[in-house]
Amino acid sequence: MGAGRRAGGAGARGGAGVQKDRANMSFVFVVMFFAVFGLIVLTEMFLIDERRGAGGIGGGRRVGHRFSGAGGVPDRADYEEIGVSVPDLRRSLGRGRRLILHPLQVEDYAVPRVGGAARPGPSLPPGLEARLPPLDPGLAATHAEWLPVTNTRFKFFVYSAYFDDRVGAGPGLVRVIGATRTRGPERVWCRFWYRRDGNATASLTVAAKVKVIRENWNLKYSACFVICPLPRNPPTRERVPRAVSVVARLKAAPANRLLVRNRPEFRPKTRQPLAVCVKPLHYDYNRVLQLVEFIELHRLLGATHVTLYNDTVGTEAGCVLGDYEAKGLVTILPWHRLDMISQTEIRTEGLFAALNDCLYRSMYEYEYVALLDLDEFIVPRHNDTILDLIRWMGERVNVKSTGAFSFQNAFFYLQWNDDSAVIKSRSRAEAGLVTLRKTRRRANLHPHKQRSKYVCRPEDVVEAGNHFVWEFIPGHGTLNVPSKSAILHHYRVCEFGGNDCVKTESVVDRRAYKYRDRLARNVDGVWTELAEKCSLPELDPVPTPAPAPDPTPRTAR
Repeated sequence: MGAGRRAGGAGARGGAGVQKDRANMSFVFVVMFFAVFGLIVLTEMFLIDERRGAGGIGGGRRVGHRFSGAGGVPDRADYEEIGVSVPDLRRSLGRGRRLILHPLQVEDYAVPRVGGAARPGPSLPPGLEARLPPLDPGLAATHAEWLPVTNTRFKFFVYSAYFDDRVGAGPGLVRVIGATRTRGPERVWCRFWYRRDGNATASLTVAAKVKVIRENWNLKYSACFVICPLPRNPPTRERVPRAVSVVARLKAAPANRLLVRNRPEFRPKTRQPLAVCVKPLHYDYNRVLQLVEFIELHRLLGATHVTLYNDTVGTEAGCVLGDYEAKGLVTILPWHRLDMISQTEIRTEGLFAALNDCLYRSMYEYEYVALLDLDEFIVPRHNDTILDLIRWMGERVNVKSTGAFSFQNAFFYLQWNDDSAVIKSRSRAEAGLVTLRKTRRRANLHPHKQRSKYVCRPEDVVEAGNHFVWEFIPGHGTLNVPSKSAILHHYRVCEFGGNDCVKTESVVDRRAYKYRDRLARNVDGVWTELAEKCSLPELDPVPTPAPAPDPTPRTAR
């Protein structure tokens, strides 16, 4: 009996212990539940600003280069009706002001969900427009300068403005190249400035749509378009305004005034054949021989003009570019006032703003535009120039709806030894040119859209990317050029660091040698002409043979 009672007591104590353990576990689960719940609440509080802006273009739904919205559906095209809600209008005018609108005007300010071509957006009523701050006559009109949009919570800059009437029968729109927050960009207004008789200025204000340019690497800031719909009934006889200011507060004076380019009356009657656009030069870029080689070889490839953006350029390179600009062969545009940290806040000095600015700047002056880096060259296999290649292809395939021609990338790694023909050369200019020194490339080409580059018809493109076109006007697309017709020669070190790239299968490709004599002669002439004026150094001597020969490669056919 005693033993039984002792066993029973022990069992009771064991049961009580189990119950106590269960109670402790329940308490832990409750604490964890409230902790998780509290974390969710705090997260919602910190992210509420981003969610408020999620209705704008971008809306925090893009991740890197891919779309992560519902169903993976990309943003709507640019060409849509743009509106604004009455609460947003009141908020922009500031608290304490009563806004009285006629019922029809309230309906006009509703935000429609209509796709298709751009239609005229709502403008402020004349009485309200008259209450806005006038244009400061001392505010300079610019066409290529980073200027701030004031009264915003986050950085917002604008650079240039272009009239765009390519789609639809409406009056068109003004497209502003800018840079702002990637997720939930702030809402802004476009104040159009028209010229009245004499020196008087008339204004008209519309709600803008901010469209974040797709390639932003998910960094805090991104290049963007500020899209400003034109009204059907402008305040003067002018169809297109002379300038536009982007503002965040209607009651605040504008801090920018951008000249509107591509106005119909200023478009040239004839276009030059081919231009080249290059992303911003930075880190005090001063590789003069590379710069001269790039310009001179592209002149041989059919380009008549090169547009570059000067973030920071060295003294000698700046002098050489100035000489090319004086001859009308190069345009150098300022870029250094974009107050966003490269690779930390925005991708590579805002290069996607530069590419799209160059695209729209070239739209009615050039038939074709190539968007390239300074170490890249599109080299035809059988034709002499890029234009010859495009015309040759047009005789064999239907290119009527082709808005861009894509070229596969081939790496010519700089770690591989110099070509023996250059080593035997007696010309210092020839021996220093990378397109003649480096003739070995990777045997395997990258597929289209990976490292590829393109030549486009700018009038068919809405949004330009680095390696391919993101958006065309309806009915146009990309033609992938076969590698047997042309490839992109890309001269660089191993892309992942180190020297492992030299172990990859390679071929010898001397296609660039068809330009050898002309290129060496032209580069030598520029160097001789500018050596004293630009304090250019003497060219390096002809290299001596490397002690260790390269593995025997295949020869490209």
